[in-house]
Amino acid sequence: MGCRGTDSWSALLRVVAATDGDLPGNAPVHLRPDPRHRMPGRGAWLHPRPECLELAVRRKAFGRALRLQAAVDVSAVAQHLGVQHP
Repeated sequence: MGCRGTDSWSALLRVVAATDGDLPGNAPVHLRPDPRHRMPGRGAWLHPRPECLELAVRRKAFGRALRLQAAVDVSAVAQHLGVQHP
């Protein structure tokens, strides 16, 4: 998604939007890493590299891939990859 490259599904990290129930319209959606590819919901696939995460954030690709209108919080994904993200 970030680098737009293709790879086998086993080499990619699946990212899903967390559903916390009643979210206000302007609240950011929290993205969660799904390394076991088991969480329910629509997923976006990402190479587990910091460069691909940065490209995806810069291009705002998570919102498009997951069909989200709200802002996205990628801090859990960045922590999973060991990247410092504001």
